Amino acid sequence: MKSRKAERIKQKNKMRKRIRFIILLLIITIIIYTIIEIIKENKIEFKEEVATQEVEVTPIQVIIEEELPKEKVEIPETYLDYPVTAKIIIPKINLETNVLRDFSKETLDKCLVKFWGPNPNEIGNFCIAGHNYEKENMFSDLKELEVGEEFYLLDNKNGKYTYVISDIYKVNYKNLEPINQNTNGKRVVTLITCTNYSNNERLIVRGIEKE
Repeated sequence: MKSRKAERIKQKNKMRKRIRFIILLLIITIIIYTIIEIIKENKIEFKEEVATQEVEVTPIQVIIEEELPKEKVEIPETYLDYPVTAKIIIPKINLETNVLRDFSKETLDKCLVKFWGPNPNEIGNFCIAGHNYEKENMFSDLKELEVGEEFYLLDNKNGKYTYVISDIYKVNYKNLEPINQNTNGKRVVTLITCTNYSNNERLIVRGIEKE
C-alpha cells in the first residue's frame, strides 16, 4: 500500500512540475512575442521618420537649387586657335558667335572678345567688345537692338543665362563708366562697339540677368 501511495505522490509531483514548466514556457513565449512586436513597431516608426526627413527640403537646399543653371551647354575651347571663354546669342540681330578670352588688337580683329570683368555668367559686369564690321561674328547690327529685348550668354562652367537689355546709350571712348563692376550683386553683360560715324564714341548695350 505504501509503495502505491508513494508512486501516486511521485506521479503527482511530476505532473505539477510539467504544468509549472508549461506555464513558464508560455510566459516566456508571451514575453518574447511582445518584445518582438515592440521592436517591429519601433522600426516602422523609425523608417517613417527617416523617410519624412529624406523628402524634407531645407531653405538652403531650395536656394542652391534655384541658383543652379537651368541648362548645361558645351562651347568650343578654341576659335581660330584662340581660347574661347563664352558664346553669345542675340536672336533679334541673328548673331551667334564665340567670345574670345584674351583681349588684344589681334583677337579683336578675329571675333568678339572679353574686354573686362568676371568670368562669364558670374556676379559682376562681364564686358564684351567687338568691331562694328559687316561680318557675321561682329557687332555691326548692335544698333538695331532695343530696351527689353533678350540675349543669351553661354559658358561651359555655369551654363546658359538669359539677359534683358536695360540700357542703350553712347559714351566718349575715354569714359570707363560702362565697365564699372558695381552691379549690386547681379549678373550683368555689357556689349561695346564703335558708332558708325565716329571712332571717338562707343555704343553701349547693357543687359541684366533675367529674373
